Amino acid sequence: MHRERQDILSTFINQGWRLISGPMILLLIPLYLTSTEQGCWYTFTSLAALSVFADLGFGAIVLQFAAHEFANLRFRSDGFIGGPIRSQQRLASFFKFTVKWGGTATLIAFPVILIGGYFFLHRQLHTVLLDWQWSWILYSCVSGVVFFNNILLMFFEGCNSVAKLQGIRFKMAIASSSTMLAGLIAGAGIYTLAASGIVNACSGCFFLYKNFRRASFQLWRTAHFAQYNWWPEFSSLMWRYALSWCSGYLGLSAYTPIAFYFWGPVAAGKVGLSMAMWTAGFGIANCWMTAVVPRLNMLIENKNWQELDRLFRKSFYRTIFTMVAGGSGFLLLYTVTNGMIPLWGRILSISGMTILFFCWLGQLIINGWATYLRAYKKEPLMVYSVISSLYMFIITLICVHFYSVDYMFLGFLSSMIWGIPFVWRIYYHQKKAHI
Repeated sequence: MHRERQDILSTFINQGWRLISGPMILLLIPLYLTSTEQGCWYTFTSLAALSVFADLGFGAIVLQFAAHEFANLRFRSDGFIGGPIRSQQRLASFFKFTVKWGGTATLIAFPVILIGGYFFLHRQLHTVLLDWQWSWILYSCVSGVVFFNNILLMFFEGCNSVAKLQGIRFKMAIASSSTMLAGLIAGAGIYTLAASGIVNACSGCFFLYKNFRRASFQLWRTAHFAQYNWWPEFSSLMWRYALSWCSGYLGLSAYTPIAFYFWGPVAAGKVGLSMAMWTAGFGIANCWMTAVVPRLNMLIENKNWQELDRLFRKSFYRTIFTMVAGGSGFLLLYTVTNGMIPLWGRILSISGMTILFFCWLGQLIINGWATYLRAYKKEPLMVYSVISSLYMFIITLICVHFYSVDYMFLGFLSSMIWGIPFVWRIYYHQKKAHI
């Protein structure tokens, strides 16, 4: 219970900083960027999110596998890993597998994202008097380093180190968001994204070396004497995750580029800022679930079903309550102060924001059940993810031809109506399997 409280507290501290810095950044973006720059800002981040095609769910699987292999191990006070030799050897071989796969994916995917993103942006911005080219090049390059760092951070988070990793992410968030705030105020424009990314990448390297260098060297040395073929077990899960993760991008992260393509950078800025606000709310509410992911995996490894269900139920209900309370409070504030706060002119109307609230509430419910199911080292939601994302994408393309930008999320909303009962049924049968 002490570790559970510590993990949850650390996660909320990390998200608490985001709760403070996030609104500040969201307020400064429309104050210090033009409407066109705001559109570029959120289109940049959406294009960089194409890294999902490099990740293919790899990071999430790394966390799960590391948690299962670490179930009988521990970190010693000197920073090395202690426990049964066989367990150390398996974890070491998986660490080496993680580093090699993550490095290869980074070197292949991000040059493709850089070049493809450049031509996509050029289509809308070739007539705009805005120095966006070098900003995009810098941002996409440094995003590759951040991507690789995140894979290593997820590996060590899976090693029952949620509190420590959330502390590291908290420090990294302070450094990168402070850079972002300073850059916006100083007039760096969209170059602020690249500057923040550089700080994020450098701080990630520093904290990984400071906190896990001994464990990393130990695992890398041990891996030379512990050969284990992870690919058959890993690939059987990864291709399912790959379809789910890529479908997730098609269903969610594509909204800003779609708005950019059909309505231009100003509309894309409204969609991007609105999505960022609700994504932040989702992240804060999901703290309850994020904090217990490694423990869910370890409880399943040890077949402690009673504690597994207790921990999941408590975290799940707290997650939903937090989202409902926070989202309802925001919509009430928006309604009461509509037209009084300049920020509201840079986001969607009250109709669009209400639709997004119910979309993200439904997504939070499905994400909770998905977290439980994936802790079994399974991906039973692959078919649902593919069908749901294609459905959302098609309905969105229809909506952009017949409705305003505020109603482009109707496909997202309607997918929740049939998606929630479908996923619940899968969750229910998995839960009943071990009773």
